[in-house]
Amino acid sequence: MATGAIPQVDPREARLRANEAGQGSEPAVLIDVREMWEYRQVRAPEATLIPLSQFIQRFNEIPRDREVLVVCHTGQRSMQASMYLARQGYARVGNVRGGMDAWEAAGLPVERG
Repeated sequence: MATGAIPQVDPREARLRANEAGQGSEPAVLIDVREMWEYRQVRAPEATLIPLSQFIQRFNEIPRDREVLVVCHTGQRSMQASMYLARQGYARVGNVRGGMDAWEAAGLPVERG
């Protein structure tokens, strides 16, 4: 699957989707695929950690009936995870453009520690 097939979602839009229900649907699920040490440093409050190193074993924890937005540090690992989810039949998957770097640069809320 080409990377162009996975929608790139702006961090502000990703936060909005993760906090508000869409048209007749639940909020999007935000999955952080960085490693635990990165997640502890800085993370989106809405994010659930499933490190890329564990992703193949744990992706079934992600609901299939909701939009899934994937984030990492800069957007590369999250694109890999997004493509994997699409290949597994997840219908609504997006990659957070620019990752947590862009999230922080946009002034969006983060948690640390």
